[in-house]
Amino acid sequence: MVEAKGRVLLAYSGDTSCILAWLIEEGYEVYAFMADVGQEEDFEAARKKALAVGAKKFFLEDLKREFITELIYPAVQANAIYENVYLLGTSLARPVIARGMMSVADKEGCDFVSHGCTGKGNDQVRFELAFYGLKPDIKVIAPWRIPDFYNRFAGRQALLTYAAEKQIPVQQTAAKPWSTDENLFHISYEAGILEDPDVTPPTDMWKLTTAPEDAPTTPERITIEFKAGIPVKVTVPDSGKEHTDAVDVFMTLNALARKHGIGRIDIVENRFIGVKSRGCYESPAATILRVAHMDLEGLTLDRNVRSLRDQFVTIELSRILYNGHWFTPEREFVTSSIPASQRTVNGLVRLKLYKGNVVVEGRSSDEGLYDEKFSSMDELGGFEPTDTTGFIQIESIRIKKWAQANVRKGQSGVEPKDVYGSRA
Repeated sequence: MVEAKGRVLLAYSGDTSCILAWLIEEGYEVYAFMADVGQEEDFEAARKKALAVGAKKFFLEDLKREFITELIYPAVQANAIYENVYLLGTSLARPVIARGMMSVADKEGCDFVSHGCTGKGNDQVRFELAFYGLKPDIKVIAPWRIPDFYNRFAGRQALLTYAAEKQIPVQQTAAKPWSTDENLFHISYEAGILEDPDVTPPTDMWKLTTAPEDAPTTPERITIEFKAGIPVKVTVPDSGKEHTDAVDVFMTLNALARKHGIGRIDIVENRFIGVKSRGCYESPAATILRVAHMDLEGLTLDRNVRSLRDQFVTIELSRILYNGHWFTPEREFVTSSIPASQRTVNGLVRLKLYKGNVVVEGRSSDEGLYDEKFSSMDELGGFEPTDTTGFIQIESIRIKKWAQANVRKGQSGVEPKDVYGSRA
């Protein structure tokens, strides 16, 4: 008989049913935790499955609202993006899931927390750094880094075999050999046949969005209203409805984007631990919001504020999210600057959704930074063109001195020394 080792709270999903069974084999009393972060899942079936496998208790926490208001919307305000393409859907959900887990672990007197993240991925880092940021003395069981576990289960296929032996149904099968992670922001696909970066994802892999070529041939138009960079209203003329609740706004945009084939990407990214990884993602609503928010900033955000935000907040918050550094002093510092950068990002953006595309058709705001007459090429509007002469003269001082120095050294920029027009 295996000696009792203590109580562990497991981050539970279909993929971690085998880990649940293994932990029980090892002598742990296992409680299962699930976070409802908007994934399309039968939670009652999951509860029954966890208890059937051997979990002593099952906990389900609805974290959708705090996921949207505390993680997603700050990311939208900051235009957060990793390597200029990944909208960070998996990364965004980890802090709220970890916080929900630690709350239950504390209430239930758990000695350990556990997860099913692989030893080569980002999520092990994200979860565990979050755990330690919330409860420094917590003990973590990471099976995929325990030799007894990974030598027994040399990969996902070995786990599938184990699941069959234990009569545990799992979503990943030989017919669909990839792993998924889903929340209301996105779904990710990785591993299995996708590990060959030159394999085209099968059409039946994509779960959320209609293929752009199969999307409606009639475009759909919507309007999004932002206040301080946060979407507060979505108007859908075709349905005659307005949506103002934070969760409803996001879910509505998700439904519209999915219908019109918006939000698919297929990339190779650089994981935090240094390994390159191929991932496919669907981020429907997030794609719409990014386009709309960035467009409105062009109308309402001061040039230098936008530049500073892009160079610092956007890059650093994206890195913090991707690397799992949410519960850190640097994250507090970075996010504290977001409200100041978004104070003037108020207004409406009109969009056309059509076959995978989000097309901006217009924007409006009362912020007053844009002056139509002042910007017009057809009238002066209070702008004095002769003022530009002095502006150009001041700007040219440095450039003239650089050019004069080149001439003295016999390095005239006029001569085509390289493709950029100056001597290398």
